[in-house]
Amino acid sequence: MQASRYLKHIDTLIATIIGFFAIHMFTSYSGVGISPDSIMYASTATNIQAHFSLMTFNGTPLVFFPVFYPFFLAVIQFITRVDPITAGSVINSCLFASAIFVTGWMMERFITHARIYKWLIFIAIILSPALLEIYSFLWSETLFILEVMLFIMAYHHYLRLHSNLSLAIVVVIAAIACITRYAGITLIGTAGLLMLLDDHLTIRKKIIHILILSFGSVSLLVGNLILNSFNTGLSTGTRLPSITPFSKNLYYAGTVFCDWASFSESADKYAMAVAAIILLSLIAILGWKALKGRINSYENVVIAFAVVYGLFIILLATFSRFERINSRLLSPMFIPLLIACTSWIPDVLLMIKNKSKYVLAGITIILMLALDYATLQVDLQRYDDEMDYGVPGYSDDSWNTSPFVAFLRTHKSIFKPGVPIYTDADEAVYLFTGMTSKIVPHRYFKKDVEKFFAVKHYYYIWFKTLDNSELININDIKKVHKLNELYDLKDGAIYEYTGENK
Repeated sequence: MQASRYLKHIDTLIATIIGFFAIHMFTSYSGVGISPDSIMYASTATNIQAHFSLMTFNGTPLVFFPVFYPFFLAVIQFITRVDPITAGSVINSCLFASAIFVTGWMMERFITHARIYKWLIFIAIILSPALLEIYSFLWSETLFILEVMLFIMAYHHYLRLHSNLSLAIVVVIAAIACITRYAGITLIGTAGLLMLLDDHLTIRKKIIHILILSFGSVSLLVGNLILNSFNTGLSTGTRLPSITPFSKNLYYAGTVFCDWASFSESADKYAMAVAAIILLSLIAILGWKALKGRINSYENVVIAFAVVYGLFIILLATFSRFERINSRLLSPMFIPLLIACTSWIPDVLLMIKNKSKYVLAGITIILMLALDYATLQVDLQRYDDEMDYGVPGYSDDSWNTSPFVAFLRTHKSIFKPGVPIYTDADEAVYLFTGMTSKIVPHRYFKKDVEKFFAVKHYYYIWFKTLDNSELININDIKKVHKLNELYDLKDGAIYEYTGENK
């Protein structure tokens, strides 16, 4: 009896192992992918481990991102004595495998358990280009996605018991998620929404539990924000108002959903309608189940999170400016959305009593396998590219074989001590040379631009392959300052300014 209990999870274990090796394969050539965010996380983790300090590579406190992911990396670094960038491939393989395992464990407890459906979901997750990309980089989403799945499991446990202990587990996971990514507040919103819809809770108990959830879950986040304000005067860093309206952000979300479904680019013209239909349909399903008193199931927790998270990102992008809504930003809802959009299929097939259900089941399996085949083609092309050049970012061959990077590594002595170094990629300077530099100001922050042009002596390291339109560039600087060219290579140059203006 005990053996059969664990044997039924053998498919989950197999999928977990495959997921581990999938990430290992994609990061085997050049290691884990490194972006500017990755360097921020890794450098902060190193400082936490060495000095218990939340300082980043550029000597400023970590503010733009919450503290838990760097802390998580620091703990691993302390235990293994291996820096996060070197260990990143193994860390991400373990996190992806863990997310798959939790998902499989959860699907065993769906209202209608269908083994084939579970296998098809495993295949879709393991082959997902979106998730394979996320887990190929040293990004906080890798940990946050696992936290989301643990939250769903914990909240279902709470739905069964409604005990103080089960509520406390939900609160702890949500609190940690909030300091992993600020979007972790969507877990609080999801739990609060489900509590309001839960007809097994008395009004008094609803109020008490919602208050416990609200105050307990935000406690760590509030502490993080207070610490940020104390260190820099800004709770989450400098944020600009959005320049994209709600309709545009809904469209961008729709293009991501179309991409996840392996639709051709021609489907993008219907992206706004796709996003609206998906979100409104899930809201309607959740509302209908609430009216029928059938809210207490795994499937409904999954649907609630998909709705809350999707709407949160779209609305946040409407009021606050950050990178355009893309697959990375929406990735935490990939597994919940996949399950939310398909979990009804086994229920419907079970309701059909005649032989037509086998025809419908066959059609469904063929459609999902067709989706898996399309994503497999994308994965194979990406794998081929990354075996040739590495994971895109600072770990690929365009950087590892860069003549300018090699020059910087071997000529650090050209920079006089005490003279500030400015650059259009301070994280690249730190990663490849270990030197500290300052990023040139964003063109939208006029006071910072004026302060930069008031500097009387500095070096400027220009990476020619980069193009960040939000930063002032070499041409902007040359219009004001007379730069002396020290070294000029194919992919970069070094200048010195000694106080002479145009």
